[in-house]
Amino acid sequence: MLAYIVRRLLWTPVLLVIVSAIVFALGHYGPGDPVQIQLGQQFTEERAERLKESRGLNDPVYEQYGRYVWNALHFDFGESFQFQGRGVSELLGPKLKVSAQLFLAASIITIGFGVPLGYYSALKQGTWVDPAVVSSALVLYAIPVFLTAPVLIILFALKLDWVPVSGWGGLFDTQVILPALTIGVPGIAVFTRIMRASTLDVLGQDFVRTARAKGVPEHVVNYRHVGRNALIPVLTIIGFSLSGLLGGALIVELIYGIPGVGRFALDAIFARDFPVIMALSLIGAASLVIANLVVDILYAVVDPRIRYQ
Repeated sequence: MLAYIVRRLLWTPVLLVIVSAIVFALGHYGPGDPVQIQLGQQFTEERAERLKESRGLNDPVYEQYGRYVWNALHFDFGESFQFQGRGVSELLGPKLKVSAQLFLAASIITIGFGVPLGYYSALKQGTWVDPAVVSSALVLYAIPVFLTAPVLIILFALKLDWVPVSGWGGLFDTQVILPALTIGVPGIAVFTRIMRASTLDVLGQDFVRTARAKGVPEHVVNYRHVGRNALIPVLTIIGFSLSGLLGGALIVELIYGIPGVGRFALDAIFARDFPVIMALSLIGAASLVIANLVVDILYAVVDPRIRYQ
């Protein structure tokens, strides 16, 4: 298992270099002149040339790429075009923190309810519990966010006055409850169905029947033989979910007035704020690579039979 993990770790820097090269190429050769965008109505050839010289945009491409990677490693993504005089890291950092906290709270709800429900539903196959659990999860999944959010606000905030209507006070504040439920509840159905299907597949395997035939206690069979093996497909989905951290939930952030990265990213796209867009793309792609690395390592932990081929 150690060799498998080491090889996966060695591949990660290579993937990150490829990702950074693609992001730099898109920002460097993409449509629009960033100098013209930054200068706006004050654009002149003389000013543009001075700005290019001060920013090093006249240097060879490989030097610009090397400088970009070096700065990115130090979390320096340049200066925003839209908010001149302010660095991208300064603007993006607090919003990433907010989105990360919201995503963590929603993930706890999604995984904490979805995986146990799927496992329990599979064990109860053939009884009324199985279709009841799956149907209930699918009904929740089918309700759109723009309907769920107002219903939760009216019920829990306006009628019962249990939680605030909007705003953000951090992960451990009551203001996180409604947006976390809005994002997390629909995802319960996804994890319920995947965990249920995976558990049913494992329950039909020969090694499970052999363990029961040998008289192994049922709780040991369910935990050691069924549960651990059924988690493998679920880990893949968790990895892709973790990589979606950056995307946030634009509609939810707008409804609840959450200062996350979703609205900030949308404004940057409309404003053609290339440094912000490149930073978001690089961080998002890097989070996907790192999430896949974590999932690969968890594969080996959950099932030691997995080896690097």
